Amino acid sequence: MTSASTWTSTTTSTPAGTSASVLILNVGSSSLKASLLGPSDTVDGTLELEEWDGSPDHPELTKFVAAAGPRASVVAHRVVHGGSLFRHAVLIDDKVIDAISGLTDLAPLHQPRALASIEAARRLLPGLPAVACFDTAFHAGMPDAAARYALPDGWTTRFGLRRFGFHGLSHAYASRRAAQLLGRELAKLRIVSCHLGAGASLAAVLHGRSVDTTMGFTPLEGLVMATRSGSVDPGLIVWLLQYGQLEVDEVSAGLEKESGLAGLSGLASGDMRAVLRAADSGSPAALLALEVYLHRLRREIAAMTAAMNGLDVLVFTGGVGEHSSQVRAAAAKGLEFLGVALDPDRNQATADAIISTERSAATVLVITAREDLEMARQARRVLAAS
Repeated sequence: MTSASTWTSTTTSTPAGTSASVLILNVGSSSLKASLLGPSDTVDGTLELEEWDGSPDHPELTKFVAAAGPRASVVAHRVVHGGSLFRHAVLIDDKVIDAISGLTDLAPLHQPRALASIEAARRLLPGLPAVACFDTAFHAGMPDAAARYALPDGWTTRFGLRRFGFHGLSHAYASRRAAQLLGRELAKLRIVSCHLGAGASLAAVLHGRSVDTTMGFTPLEGLVMATRSGSVDPGLIVWLLQYGQLEVDEVSAGLEKESGLAGLSGLASGDMRAVLRAADSGSPAALLALEVYLHRLRREIAAMTAAMNGLDVLVFTGGVGEHSSQVRAAAAKGLEFLGVALDPDRNQATADAIISTERSAATVLVITAREDLEMARQARRVLAAS
């Protein structure tokens, strides 16, 4: 198990506009990132568990929460799935916890972890307000044309089927940060935000609102990811079940854990760094994996652009988006028809920088993913309104 815990005092470039300190518990499918954001978003402490066992009694989590809690005004929890119930961040009470638990079948890897972090904070900090910040909420206002599946109406009504979208906290922060860096009004921009990591999605952000995204009912839809397939023909799934005689669990595991870059390259992790190294060494499978990944990425960036009738800003964020200049350059090369042009020297940046040329029709930026800042912003807003 890899973990890191630090207590520092480092001011970020995004002023909070409030003095409320926020304890952030950002839970993934197997990891946990905790931090204490003080006044003006100073980072007063961090904890990172790359492999968290999901226990609310984890000793390092317990120690961090117990130490940071007395200095915080509110706890902010990342919850991946809000379903159709939660369209914005909310104060957590027993009813909210029951509702989050009821959505577990929509995010079986993430939802139980979020509930465990909520349980840990409630037990250790019983008097501290807590806010649930949902990854799906940013996309909740998408127009029906983007949100609806062309399925029988009875299915849609009975099961509440729609395209939810994910990575909303990251897309919301990245689009707002882009406007800030450019000194322009978010309400006047057409932004395609590319969150590229082990999980990956794009969002079309029109005037500050998500109007389309690549992930759908689950985080499987859309781009090729590290181990996830991205979009496939639903008829192919039916065929595998009906004629391939695969079991449902086998198909599910294959799509989630054995597909994407991993399935194409033969590299079990699907880590983009490993794929790039193998491709540079001439591996045909890795080269194919990279070509498929980039083809889908370019295609979906163009689709997001079409959803807004144009593009003003293209943002790369997330682990791959921030650190792979090679992926950014290759993606941009296929977007020349949109007037996108990267500066090779600028493209070496890894944090909050313009990487396009002066002649580029759309400004291209790399922005550090800061879900914690978006969570703090939402938690303070809820706290102030309560």
